[in-house]
Amino acid sequence: MIPCAMSVVKEKMDEMETFRDLLVKQVDSLQKFFDTCKDTFSTEKDGDGSESPNSDHKMKEQLAVAAAQAFDFRGEALTFKTTSAGVLIALQHCLDIISQREDLWRKKLEKEVEKRKKIEELYKGSELTKQRPKLTIMSGPDYEEGPHSQIGEEEFFDAVEAGLDKLDQEQLYLEKLRQNSVSEGQTKAETHRLTSEIERITMEQLQYAQSGVEDGVWTLFAEDGEMRMYKREEEIDGLAVDPLKAVHTVKGVTAREMCQHFYNPDVRFEWETTLEKMTVLERLSDAACVVLQVHKKVWPATQRDALFWSHLRKVPKDMCRDAHDAWIVCNNSTEHPNFPSNNGKFIRVGLTICLMCQTYLDSSEENGSPPTRDNLTCKITYCAVVNPGGWAPTSVLRAVYKREYPKFLKKFTQYVFEKCRDKPVCF
Repeated sequence: MIPCAMSVVKEKMDEMETFRDLLVKQVDSLQKFFDTCKDTFSTEKDGDGSESPNSDHKMKEQLAVAAAQAFDFRGEALTFKTTSAGVLIALQHCLDIISQREDLWRKKLEKEVEKRKKIEELYKGSELTKQRPKLTIMSGPDYEEGPHSQIGEEEFFDAVEAGLDKLDQEQLYLEKLRQNSVSEGQTKAETHRLTSEIERITMEQLQYAQSGVEDGVWTLFAEDGEMRMYKREEEIDGLAVDPLKAVHTVKGVTAREMCQHFYNPDVRFEWETTLEKMTVLERLSDAACVVLQVHKKVWPATQRDALFWSHLRKVPKDMCRDAHDAWIVCNNSTEHPNFPSNNGKFIRVGLTICLMCQTYLDSSEENGSPPTRDNLTCKITYCAVVNPGGWAPTSVLRAVYKREYPKFLKKFTQYVFEKCRDKPVCF
């Protein structure tokens, strides 16, 4: 293994450094000794020229030889130091090469592991496909019915049967929508099973909408004029469920007008372009209902539907003291016994959406003159948490909402402004 080899080489390099230090100390000691010998010999020679009768002539000769060799030994010492330093440099170069190879092999290993995971997923998918009833769908002129058709009788029957079953499911779904569409005031809100839940979640969303975005957890991801859009990146079971919050200011409309158009199911097709079908399953009151929406299919994603209750109410004055008035619409996913989730070709979307609007008037109200649309300013706070249900790439989901949410809010507020501009002001 490469990591073991690197550790061994590093150990050897440490040993070489230790040996080098020892040898350098030895060379320095020897050099000092020879320098001392040379200095001693030179001193004796440069003195008064007299020699002691007890001096050893042979010892002087040996010292002379050692002194003569001192300069050569110094050169050898320098050469040894340089050579040992070169060895260390070469070893360091080897370490760099090994490190580069290690990075290369690690990347290759990661690629192979990723390939193996994909192959295992494909294998599991193929095993599941084998366990399901085999159905071959063929297309093209050679597989159409007729005397020259190349499709066998069994495959032809399976294809026709599958097509008819799909048509029956869609027809049954539409029939349920028609039968469950109710008239105004059919269900009493005070006795409905959702009454307490609607009250609780609506008040929670009101407090959530009134909280600021300055706590450091929100990130600005879109800005257009007065509109600001913020997000918090979160995931549940690998799905992106980023909470979103938008603030916007619109002139010429009131909070009630904005919220009524957002709540009213009768006008939803006028501004919600992603809807294919919509049915009001229950009406709890004039300001609360249960809605089932089927959204248009966007290839290659599976078609989605959403089942939720929607509630409109006026915000108490003590909760919006600085505004003339405030209204809120809250939508939250719920369940219905006749329309279970993920039954059929649709994937059920989970959502919690809140639209809170506040009306502000300029100084004309203080002068006693009736307010006009030129005197109105509507401050909008839009909060949304949407769970797409089935799997979808996180990067794709985030790219889509970054593009679509600003477009949606701008389009909706412009729609309300155009609908109300020639009508009397409604508070």
